Amino acid sequence: MRVEERFIEYVKINTVSDENSETHPSTSRQLVLAEKLVKQLKDMGIENARIDKNGNVMASIKASEGYEHVKPLGFIAHMDTVGDKEAIVNPQIIRNYDGKDIELGTSGKILSPLVYPELNGYIGRTLITTDGTTILGADDKAGIAEIMTLCEQLVNSSQPHGKICIGFTPDEEIGQGATWFDVESFGAAYAYTLDGDLEGGLEYENFNAASAVFEINGVDIHPGSAKGIMVNAASVACKIQSMLPQAEVPELTEGYEGFYHLMDIEGNTRKAKLTYIIRNHDAACFKAQKMTLEHIAKVLNERYGENTVILSYKESYRNMAEIIDQNYHLIENARKAIEEVGLVVNTKPIRGGTDGATLSYKGLPCPNLGTGGNAFHGVYEHITVEGMETVVKILHNLVKIYSDFS
Repeated sequence: MRVEERFIEYVKINTVSDENSETHPSTSRQLVLAEKLVKQLKDMGIENARIDKNGNVMASIKASEGYEHVKPLGFIAHMDTVGDKEAIVNPQIIRNYDGKDIELGTSGKILSPLVYPELNGYIGRTLITTDGTTILGADDKAGIAEIMTLCEQLVNSSQPHGKICIGFTPDEEIGQGATWFDVESFGAAYAYTLDGDLEGGLEYENFNAASAVFEINGVDIHPGSAKGIMVNAASVACKIQSMLPQAEVPELTEGYEGFYHLMDIEGNTRKAKLTYIIRNHDAACFKAQKMTLEHIAKVLNERYGENTVILSYKESYRNMAEIIDQNYHLIENARKAIEEVGLVVNTKPIRGGTDGATLSYKGLPCPNLGTGGNAFHGVYEHITVEGMETVVKILHNLVKIYSDFS
């Protein structure tokens, strides 16, 4: 089965995850895709394909004779998507794209090269888009289709290789993709996630991340007799926001620049609550961000009374660069694999998180590769068949490189 056929088949399966769920995986619909992938892997002859108790799909292709000594290499993608849990994806296929504006179904929306200039490089290619009413799901079903295509080709070829480990995770979009992933059972020494955008992409730096919550306890009293007594929790909440660096917000930062992002605000005179996420690539700067929040809480408690402001954190993930730097062959070899297909390597910091960050700190060094898609998480999402086919070639190159790697 060609990568195009696999991709179209997978995107039509709704696998939206649910951040409010307490199950693993968070939605049973992800298991529909998981079961299909296991069946397809077994049909290829990969008999050890399985779904674990948390919904992870795992399988491995045994090493070629004489290559049993090679350290196992892994490839990982995630099954879930963002979007409407009831949505049905109806992809459009535009063959021999002419470089002009594309009408997205009957939605009235237009995919234009003026907004997405990479389209200018896709003339003559087969372009896959949405119909303007849903996401496409290339994040990350393109990665799945590419890995599955690699598996089928390896099984049916004489290309020598070490053991190849395959993993498909649920719930990446809600930050749980690698939390319940059993690295030991997976069996790889190192791996690559396929969860980036344009082909040729290589990512191995991500944000250090945490959520921070300010809970504010006010003193409520009739406003007519409030002087010297009232502590207005809603007003204190406003002060907290005003005390933060005003330029360090997502809408004013880029590249390696960190930010404080106010996600939610609620409250009244008696009680208020502010929820932030804080992000920074640099560990020292990330620590300084936390110290800023702690200083704000201290100052306000000194002014209004102890426990007026209570600050709590929840760590999310750390920058995988610290681990990847100790396994830099993963980057050097990925560069070789990408350059061998004639692409310029596009390396950039991830302004977010990735399964690879969590996996790296669980003992599986795991940078991220591009899948060929663009404009993820929206109705303008698109990908080319040729881009996905190129990524499959990159994976073959990596398999070859690591078969000879010491």
